[in-house]
Amino acid sequence: MCLGSDRILRVDNAQTTCWTIIRAAAGGDDAARATFSRDYGGAVRKYLERRWSGRPIEAEVEDAAQEVFVECLKPRGVLERADAERGDFRGFLHGVTRNVARRFENRMIERGRIYPEESNWLLQIADDDAGQATLFDRGWAQTLMEQATQMHRQLTLADGESGLRRLELLERRFGNDEALRDIAEDWGVAAQDVHNQYRKARIEFYRCLREVVGAHAAPGKDLDKECRRLLDLLG
Repeated sequence: MCLGSDRILRVDNAQTTCWTIIRAAAGGDDAARATFSRDYGGAVRKYLERRWSGRPIEAEVEDAAQEVFVECLKPRGVLERADAERGDFRGFLHGVTRNVARRFENRMIERGRIYPEESNWLLQIADDDAGQATLFDRGWAQTLMEQATQMHRQLTLADGESGLRRLELLERRFGNDEALRDIAEDWGVAAQDVHNQYRKARIEFYRCLREVVGAHAAPGKDLDKECRRLLDLLG
């Protein structure tokens, strides 16, 4: 779901950061480890799928993703070195995932499973740190958007029939690119009523998005700026 270029209202809310989960996972807490793998698995897999798209190594995505989490969660693993004061966790996880990807690529070369004609492709990847970072950020943005969408759905479903209407409204507006006046005509209600519901739905969704982004951002980050960056990454 993309909120487009319409004005988005700011919603301030206290945030619980991801560092609570990260520290607990690093300390060996099983529930925190499961939450960590679930929350970040999507971003890791999306990055690897895009990095290796159309190449024989693409079949290694799942194994590589598992190795990322082994590196993060093993005793004295990289997760224990994660520090909230050094920046947000997105950049840290990208570094771990990139290193594992390179390790898999080197293994494929050693085993003769990446052919000489593909050497240029590997060189391009190695020389394109900025492009690879953007690739990871897009997967990260999709993962956070999915989390925000799930949170928003739970919120609106708790509001009964009117909540279902707001979910349908957002889906039709952004999923099907339908004009609000056409939706109002289809529902047989005044256009202003649909505009009011649309405004409420967008505020609700942005509140969820801001909460999800805030849970993963470094302390002191401008959450509205981070939300805009996420939306820009998703186009």
